[in-house]
Amino acid sequence: MNYGSIRYILGWILKLEGLFMLPPVLVDLIYREGTWEDYLICGTVAFLLGTAMSFKKPQRTTFYAREGFITTALCWIVISLVGALPFYISGEIPVYTNAMFEIVSGFTTTGASILNDVEALSHANLFWRSFSHWIGGMGVLVFVMAILPLAGGGQNLHLMKAESPGPSVSKLVPKVRQTAGYLYGIYIALTLFELGLLLAGGMPLFDAVCTAFGTAGTGGFGIRNDSMGGYSYYIQTVVTVFMLLFGVNFSVYFLLLMRKGREALRISEVRCYFGIYAVITLLIAYNLSNSSAGVGENLHHAAFQAASIMTTTGFSTVDFDLWPEFSKVLLIVLMFIGACAGSTGGGIKVSRIVIYCKTVKKELDFLIHPRSIKAVQMDGKRIEHTVVRAANVFLVAYVGIYAVSLLLISLGNYDFTTNFTAVAATINNIGPGLSLVGPTGNFSMYSSMSKWVLIFDMLAGRLEIFPMLILLMPSTWRK
Repeated sequence: MNYGSIRYILGWILKLEGLFMLPPVLVDLIYREGTWEDYLICGTVAFLLGTAMSFKKPQRTTFYAREGFITTALCWIVISLVGALPFYISGEIPVYTNAMFEIVSGFTTTGASILNDVEALSHANLFWRSFSHWIGGMGVLVFVMAILPLAGGGQNLHLMKAESPGPSVSKLVPKVRQTAGYLYGIYIALTLFELGLLLAGGMPLFDAVCTAFGTAGTGGFGIRNDSMGGYSYYIQTVVTVFMLLFGVNFSVYFLLLMRKGREALRISEVRCYFGIYAVITLLIAYNLSNSSAGVGENLHHAAFQAASIMTTTGFSTVDFDLWPEFSKVLLIVLMFIGACAGSTGGGIKVSRIVIYCKTVKKELDFLIHPRSIKAVQMDGKRIEHTVVRAANVFLVAYVGIYAVSLLLISLGNYDFTTNFTAVAATINNIGPGLSLVGPTGNFSMYSSMSKWVLIFDMLAGRLEIFPMLILLMPSTWRK
């Protein structure tokens, strides 16, 4: 185990988090609400601690998959433990478990909250909540790799694989650092583009910045109690479009930049992603046709909520918990499907769903024609057996964690719909569920034990489960 490299990377993560706490300081100095000292103290301590940990570069830079998974899991735990401190020290979230739940929900781009009155928070804390979405959306280690040469490119790929969502990660260009730079360049460009359109629609600057952060990270922390319900249809439409864009595999944008449009259009995962979204949007709009609202309004809200749930953003324009049962079941289906691999969205991922469907078809063909030999293919390429195996193992681990989490939080004696969708909303990094944790509710009623279970689910869901499980395995720490 290369403990020196793990320490060194954790040190850089803490230094960056210290710097990330400077924008909330500036926000508070503008609004003069008295929380800037909390962020300055926490940021300074994080930076100094990180400097001490990364002062000496390790002599041995050999970095294998085990170190990659462990480093990734520890980095996300550390930034969450430190990131919760401003909420707690300011007294606006006086219970540390609640502060931890809130910031983990932010960094993992979940958007689930324990706050009964979001608008009671100071502007600095509101900004930090939304900014945490943007930081965690593309990944903190991807950001580190974009600015810091840690080790060899092949070794850095272990970090990117452990943090990036989806069944497989490949380099867009030969150097991992250059790949990370391209990813963040696209990420920043799309964020600024959305910000400009929101401002053009008359959205206040602070609201527009926080909304752009929440959309880019597909996080969904709103700065109003009604989430996006109080904004104009234009702003809601812009957010709908960009939620869908940030749910697309970022490799598509890279191919478009490289003027390989035909290759980008041939990616079956993206076609399935938009196809599933369109079908479910139309089904929900049709199911809502008996309501008093018009066809256009129903289609607008159906499109927004389907995009919000499928991309695991979690914004809402209406209380969809009041929708007909058929529409709510469709939203639950979208919770599990999720967005594309290589995007900022959560869920099982469309690519895995495609792999599962193709694997089932292959097995059915084999039962009919036992002597036939067929490989699972996607986009005209053979899917390696290791990828299919990893997808199957992911599903088993996913179901196991889901079942255990549901069992544990059921000790709180809340109704099944609340508990089932609470786990779905956290492990898929969505935010709102149904019933008591619906768009007008929150997670504050759960016990501390249940909240820590859901915190684990959020981290496991964001990191694709394996890094968190590997961190907890005793064999991981043996020589």
